[in-house]
Amino acid sequence: MDTASTASCPEPLTQAVRLRGHHLLCLLGYRGMGYSEEYVRNMTDIYETLRQGPQTIVEIVAGPDALCQAFPCSLPNHCEDANVCERDQTVLTALALAPGDTVAWATILDRVAAAIRGSDIERFCSTCSWRAYGVCEDGVNRVGQHLELPAVGDPSRRDSA
Repeated sequence: MDTASTASCPEPLTQAVRLRGHHLLCLLGYRGMGYSEEYVRNMTDIYETLRQGPQTIVEIVAGPDALCQAFPCSLPNHCEDANVCERDQTVLTALALAPGDTVAWATILDRVAAAIRGSDIERFCSTCSWRAYGVCEDGVNRVGQHLELPAVGDPSRRDSA
């Protein structure tokens, strides 16, 4: 087996990826930024698993999820703040999803393309500190245009088209 060609591939998941509502949109604009190295490593693994395996099953959860599990202990934890939970519910309502639902990542992408525009991020995520980067709007727009999500670190990651 050629380990050089598989070294950057995430390990296949044997169970559903547990995600909360707003993280469904965060993942679309993910560019390798995060709260810590461990958080970035975890988010990159999840992002690449979903990007490379659109039939991966996602379990919708209320509250902390697979991304929250790597949130650094040294920072104030916001994973259970009321405004974050409200953001989750807003996104889930727009996508006609609810905690407990299990659905393929490809289906989530289809629902995003049909129901959400990049301009919705300002309203959905008004209190999010990451919104200023514009990457989530870009990711939602890419999905709406049926463009493939690029690999983390890909220079064409942000496309204004």
